[in-house]
Amino acid sequence: MLLARFPRVSLAHLPTPLEHLPRLSKHLGGPDIYVKRDDCTGLGTGGNKTRKLEFLMADALKHNADVIITQGAVQSNHARQTAAAACKLGMACELVFEKRVADATEAYKTSGNVLLDRMFGAKISEVEKGSDMDAAMNAIAADLRKQGKTPYIVPGGGSNPIGALGYVDCALECQYQANRDGIAIDHIIHATGSAGTQAGLIVGLKASHANIPLLGIGVNAPKDAQEEKVYKLAVATAEYVGAPGVVSREDVVANCDYVGPGYGLPTEGMNEAVLLLARLEGLLFDPVYSGKGLAGMIDLIKNGFFTGAKNIVFIHTGGSAGLFGYSDILQTET
Repeated sequence: MLLARFPRVSLAHLPTPLEHLPRLSKHLGGPDIYVKRDDCTGLGTGGNKTRKLEFLMADALKHNADVIITQGAVQSNHARQTAAAACKLGMACELVFEKRVADATEAYKTSGNVLLDRMFGAKISEVEKGSDMDAAMNAIAADLRKQGKTPYIVPGGGSNPIGALGYVDCALECQYQANRDGIAIDHIIHATGSAGTQAGLIVGLKASHANIPLLGIGVNAPKDAQEEKVYKLAVATAEYVGAPGVVSREDVVANCDYVGPGYGLPTEGMNEAVLLLARLEGLLFDPVYSGKGLAGMIDLIKNGFFTGAKNIVFIHTGGSAGLFGYSDILQTET
């Protein structure tokens, strides 16, 4: 599989580290736990979307775009990285935020990722929960075209076959590091939401015959809906990279038991997991994606899900800037 045939711009600090977590591993008494540090991709405080944006922004440049439009929740990590990428490439950026969190605090509405979005000069508009986000972005694009601009729409989470290439590449990178360091990976775990990260990882693992199971910890949708969304994107991504048929429905596994009351809403397990990693390993995880994924992995270890595994890898998708948006909700006392 040759990803070099696809347009790409350099935005990320790659390869990201594959780091052992000895204190967490000992604390849980389970397998050796490694973290793939995609919080260290570098762009606008880093995160998993930067890998996707390397391919998406290259496609935007190919189409002579001068304005990037994307959407997400108010504290979207994807929006923040997209705004930073637009700055780096000399483009304007328009962000459409869906007010998914009811009774949001002032910190949520103005701090964290939102503060960074404004520092990157992004123009922000908000719509109510349940709005047609594609329609909202298309309306902005139509107005921009009337002004003589050339807009390019990046889907929420950067999750289409172009963006998913970033995690096809990550799967290959992770295998290279494991082979180099003599780590036989028995399972890979990560938070799954808009589907692009999981879809890309599945394609990369299957097309390279890695034989490593992948588990997505859902942060939003119910299990059946999440798995179907990932499967459809994985199939489309496999076809896009020239590897049709490598993905089967059984390859797509999501555990959505750790969503809690809803997307972007803190859970006790998430809070405990984020605090545990901060104090055991000096690592920061976000409250919406990586924190809930981490909480799920820890609980599954405690309940014997990974019995027999020697080495597991958690993909850290970044997002620690979002902690500041939840500063008056998170519990930091033990």
